[in-house]
Amino acid sequence: MSETTEKKELNKPEKAYKNLDFLNSRDARALRILAEYLHPKAQFLSQGLQNTIVVFGSARAPAPEEAEQIKAANPNDPRLKLTSYYEQTVELTNRLTQWSLDLDAEEQPFVVCTGAGPGVMMAANRGAHEAGGKNAGLAISLPNENVANPYVTPELHFEFHYFFTRKFWFAYFAKALIIMPGGFGTLDELFEILTLIQTKKIKRTLPIVLFGKEYWNKLINFETLVEFGTISPEDLNLFHFSDQVEDAFQFITSNLKVDT
Repeated sequence: MSETTEKKELNKPEKAYKNLDFLNSRDARALRILAEYLHPKAQFLSQGLQNTIVVFGSARAPAPEEAEQIKAANPNDPRLKLTSYYEQTVELTNRLTQWSLDLDAEEQPFVVCTGAGPGVMMAANRGAHEAGGKNAGLAISLPNENVANPYVTPELHFEFHYFFTRKFWFAYFAKALIIMPGGFGTLDELFEILTLIQTKKIKRTLPIVLFGKEYWNKLINFETLVEFGTISPEDLNLFHFSDQVEDAFQFITSNLKVDT
């Protein structure tokens, strides 16, 4: 290579799509949003994923082994109330995954999907993983949530920057929802889906289980919404309360419909 050619190569401008300073700038926000749509889409298609059973719930729910440590440090720690939900989530997603794998289909028809975090999310991925099935995890970049979830299928593990692109993928393939006790994030996700169903933006059958009657009845008086006319009485039929894994399993499996 001549000296002149070498100088031209050194002065060659960087392609825009390789320029990280540009891609992380305000001007490229639309490209980042599009990437959080196109990349998951390509991965989902490559893995044959079309139908998910989405599980929402608290990131603070401890596994039994973690609960023992918490109890030793503080027997009155409120997180201990969530341990049973962790265990029931593992059992329920394990059963649902086994059921899905036993269906007569070329691909696993229904795949458990979570927010890929700790707590209930990890429990759901764990149950599906231990059943031998694929499972998906749609993580979000947060400053205070760095616990690794080792149970998500690597090819279906994503990290999002934008909540709204993550929510899109939760809703797009969802064929059933299991809502375990959770905080602001869980409530946000639940009510967004209920709003989409109520307003017919989601038109398909979408069975929703609110698991843990004591928690949900203490937290929200849904009847008050009907009493004051802010929702219709039939809107209470959009979800099903459950306290038992068997009941939740039967409700979901009897109402699931596969996209064709």
